[in-house]
Amino acid sequence: MNEPALIRKLLAPGQHVAVVGVSWKPHRASYRVAERMIQAGLNVSLVNPSLAPGPLFERTVYADLQAVADNVGSIDWVDVFRGVEHLPALLEQSLSVGAKGIWGQLEIIDEAVAERAERAGLAVVMDRCPAIELNQLGR
Repeated sequence: MNEPALIRKLLAPGQHVAVVGVSWKPHRASYRVAERMIQAGLNVSLVNPSLAPGPLFERTVYADLQAVADNVGSIDWVDVFRGVEHLPALLEQSLSVGAKGIWGQLEIIDEAVAERAERAGLAVVMDRCPAIELNQLGR
């Protein structure tokens, strides 16, 4: 978990990331991080049932991960902007759509979920911010 090489791989341009819990409010971290990943060349799908099917960043917002998989295709990893209590269900959804990784934002840590995800073959990052990591990578 949180290995530098893994973080670099997940943040490589072209990776398809589903941002779960994205906000339409520019002052929210989920908005800014999604925008930053788009600017860095990641293929970003947005997930928030309250906003679906409205547009954000000129992209469709989906209700859930299954809708992303059905409409866009395979998901490389899932970026979680939901409370830690949602991680177990989001891991299940990630596995059901064949995602290859799950990333918990700052302060989103669940060791049991991380262990289960790694046992299932998923890449796991927790308590890290992709925008901060992109900045540290000079991207």
